[in-house]
Amino acid sequence: MPTIVIDPITRIEGHLRIEAQTDANGVITQASSSGVMIRGIEIILKGRDPRDAWAFTQRMCGVCTSSHSIASVRAVEDALQYPIPDNARIIRNLINGAQYVHDHVVHFYHLHALDWVDILSAQNADPARTAVIQRRISPDRTTNNTADYFAGVLSQLQSFIASGQLGIFTNGYWGHPAYKLSPEVNLLAWAHYLEALAFQREAAKVQAVFGGKNPHPNFVIGGIPGAFSGAGETRLDAAGLAIVQSVITTMQTFVDQVFLPDTKLIASFYKDWATHGEGIGNFLCVGDFPLRPTCGNGNSGNGQGGGNPKPCGPGLAPDSLIDPNNLYIPRGVILNRKLSKIEPLDLNDPAQVQEIVSHSWYDYTVGKDTPLHPYSGETTLHYTGPTPPYQNLDVASSYSWIKAPRWRGKPMEVGPLSRVLMLLATQNQKALQLVGQTLGALGLGREHLFSTLGRVLARTIETKLIADEMPVWLSEMQSNIAAGDVRTHNNALFDPSTWPTSSRGAGFLEAPRGALAHWVVIDNGLISNFQAVVPTTWNASPRDNAGVEGPYDASLKGQALFDPTKPLEVLRTIHSFDPCMGCAVHMVDPDGKELIRVSVQ
Repeated sequence: MPTIVIDPITRIEGHLRIEAQTDANGVITQASSSGVMIRGIEIILKGRDPRDAWAFTQRMCGVCTSSHSIASVRAVEDALQYPIPDNARIIRNLINGAQYVHDHVVHFYHLHALDWVDILSAQNADPARTAVIQRRISPDRTTNNTADYFAGVLSQLQSFIASGQLGIFTNGYWGHPAYKLSPEVNLLAWAHYLEALAFQREAAKVQAVFGGKNPHPNFVIGGIPGAFSGAGETRLDAAGLAIVQSVITTMQTFVDQVFLPDTKLIASFYKDWATHGEGIGNFLCVGDFPLRPTCGNGNSGNGQGGGNPKPCGPGLAPDSLIDPNNLYIPRGVILNRKLSKIEPLDLNDPAQVQEIVSHSWYDYTVGKDTPLHPYSGETTLHYTGPTPPYQNLDVASSYSWIKAPRWRGKPMEVGPLSRVLMLLATQNQKALQLVGQTLGALGLGREHLFSTLGRVLARTIETKLIADEMPVWLSEMQSNIAAGDVRTHNNALFDPSTWPTSSRGAGFLEAPRGALAHWVVIDNGLISNFQAVVPTTWNASPRDNAGVEGPYDASLKGQALFDPTKPLEVLRTIHSFDPCMGCAVHMVDPDGKELIRVSVQ
């Protein structure tokens, strides 16, 4: 059978390779995703001070730059049973919330939109008609909505194209029959592509205020490394918090007036993609955005106790550990699309989350086919693939640097779709309303969420949900401060002399791309084992010891390709999970001869 090779499709962990076999009609019969670079952070962390783990783990990814830090800090805090102040909980929520909005906007406009938007077509647009479309889909937007504005954007685009130096847009699949947008809608999307470049700079300021810098803000076990102060004494003074307030407002405005309307507009042209790319039908969430601790029944935080548990009042919340049952995004597992039943998820149960290396370039002392829980996880590299450069991988053997995580033996999809489904399953009223409005406007049903287009819609929907929660969290922090609670760090357990001889813990975070968890084992004050199961590990996992496919591979099966030399359809589905295209795309025919080379310079 003919084999299509796309290498690399970049992802947060490095480069991703897709090999897809097709039948005589150009329909994919089998797909194999391969992680072709090794991270190895788990090996680097062995023997190090667990208080420093966050600084190493955040280098796993420069995109969701705070995600691994928070997960590792939480893992150490879980191991030490180290409670944190309420303000630290809130600030971590705000940092992660800002990461969501920043990351999802960047993904939609700069990484995924060009699978749907034909840039060269936009040069033939009528700016006046584009302005009419803009005002129709976003009537509340009072700027950047005139014919003159879009005429300026068009002039710049035409000059750019006429220069013959398209840079990163060179060798795109422009003119592909699968593109359906009118020139005017393409121009609108291009204008917002440019606006999103400026937007992401503003969104990054939240992490810079709370973490000191971006990318790679600072963190600390026991809270956050910053103190509230008077004017100019620390970054968390009135001016710094005013910046956070302003950026949150900017985020909400952009999401409401640009991101959400654009998503619905573009989706209206591609409703057929609501029936492509489903994948495996199983969804997992570790949960995130811890809510205010409850008071009452002896845990009031104000010394009174008794009564029914309810969120503590301003300034009254005790230092606390994360309650996995008190999260804005709930924790759990959905099997076979059934939202009526949520399976419980326990990160410490050795029978639940396990990793398999049957088709990965690792060895286990217990054998490659034996699953290991991350507390017992091993990172022993053993590359058995072909010597580069090579034409094809032996997908019947080991073919990826990515392990195959499973929940009770089943593959799981993680990410925005999983989270939106979990919110629907738990009857989150805002999610129910927004999902209903979005699907209703497109004439789609809830069953259409299980698709390539469903992931696109879910990503935008959760961006609005999180952007709208950020003012709530900020208000909680402001109320704490007004009530006299300005604590941001608990130093009670920071000194290793207070630690047990041996301990272990699991830290979690719903990163923009999906469920993230770190497991740490601490012996005599140092890390003896550290394992991270990241969103890409779940979604891009190779086949397991039973030959069961992971989400990427399953989502591509049955997809028809209009032109195998321009596999736009593959990119649409793979990018819906949120990878990034990079470097070059190679195509080979059944004999291994290169058909086309796409280079990005």
